[in-house]
Amino acid sequence: MIIRIPDFDDISLARERIRPWIHRTPVLTSVTLDRMSGARLSFKCENLQKAGAFKVRGATNAVYSLDDAQASRGVATHSSGNHGLALSRAAGCRGIRATVVMPRGASRAKSRAVETYGGEIVTCEPTMAARQRTLAEVIERTGADVIHPYNDARVIAGQATCALELHEDAGPFDAVVAPIGGGGLISGTALTLAALAPGTRIYAAEPANADDAYRSLQGGQLVTADAPDTIADGLRASLGDMTWEIVRERVTDVLLASEEEIVDAMRLVWERMKIVIEPSSAVAIAVILARPELFRDQRVGVILTGGNVDLDDLPWS
Repeated sequence: MIIRIPDFDDISLARERIRPWIHRTPVLTSVTLDRMSGARLSFKCENLQKAGAFKVRGATNAVYSLDDAQASRGVATHSSGNHGLALSRAAGCRGIRATVVMPRGASRAKSRAVETYGGEIVTCEPTMAARQRTLAEVIERTGADVIHPYNDARVIAGQATCALELHEDAGPFDAVVAPIGGGGLISGTALTLAALAPGTRIYAAEPANADDAYRSLQGGQLVTADAPDTIADGLRASLGDMTWEIVRERVTDVLLASEEEIVDAMRLVWERMKIVIEPSSAVAIAVILARPELFRDQRVGVILTGGNVDLDDLPWS
C-alpha cells in the first residue's frame, strides 16, 4: 500500500481551514527552567488550546476536510481522551455526530469533556485490539467516517500547524522536543520543520514505561505495545505505519523519561510557570532536564501538548 505523507501545501491548507476554530496559543519562557536546563526554552502552550490540547488541530482539519455526504454520516474514532474530546468538539462545530471508543479507566475529566462536547462514548477493554474491534463495530453500525487519532494524513497536517506557529513566533531553533505516543504531533512537527528549518533537530519524548517508539527507532522496524502502564495516558498508543515512516526518516532520537521524572516535571511547571499541564506534556520537559549536556546553550522549542487533568486524582495528592 502506498502511504501518502502530507506535504507543506497540505499543512498550509490545514492552517487556513482550522483558523476560525482554534487558538493561536502563546509561547512562554521561564528563567527557572532555563537555568535548570542550561538551555533557552520556548514553550508552545497547547494546554491553553481549545478543548485543552493540540489534538483539536488535527481533528478539526479532518472534520472540515469531509464533503457534505461524508459528514452527514458522522465521524468516529478510538481515543484515551484528548483526540476523542477534540473530535467531539470539531463535530459539534460542524453539526454532525461523533462516536468515541474509549477504554475503561480513561480519565474521568476527558470522558466528561467528550460528553460535554456532544460525543457519544462507547467503552471497551483497555487494549489496542479491543479499541480497534469496537471501533469496527461502530463503523459497521453507523457508517461514520473514521478519523484515526494519528495515522491519518489529515490529522498529521492539522497537528503540523502547531510547529508552524512555534517557528513563526519564536524560531528558528537548534532543537524542538515534543511528546510521542501514536506519533501524529511529532510527525507533523518534523514535516513542518523539514520545510522551514531543516537544520533543526527533532527529539521525541516518550515514557520509559511505554517505549515502543524508542525500541522501533533503535531496532529499525516498527514495534507496538498493547496497554502500557504509564501516568502519561495520552502517550499509551503505538506508532502507525504512516507516523512510523516519518519518525524513522526525520526524528533525530527518542528520549525516555521515568514515571518519577514525569511527575516531577509536571509539578515543576505548575509551581514555577503557573500553568496547568497534564503528564503527557511533562514528558518533554522531563527528558530535557535529565539531559542538560544535550541541550546546553541551545535554543530549544518545547511543545506542551495539553492540560486536561483530573483534579481529583493528581499524582502528588
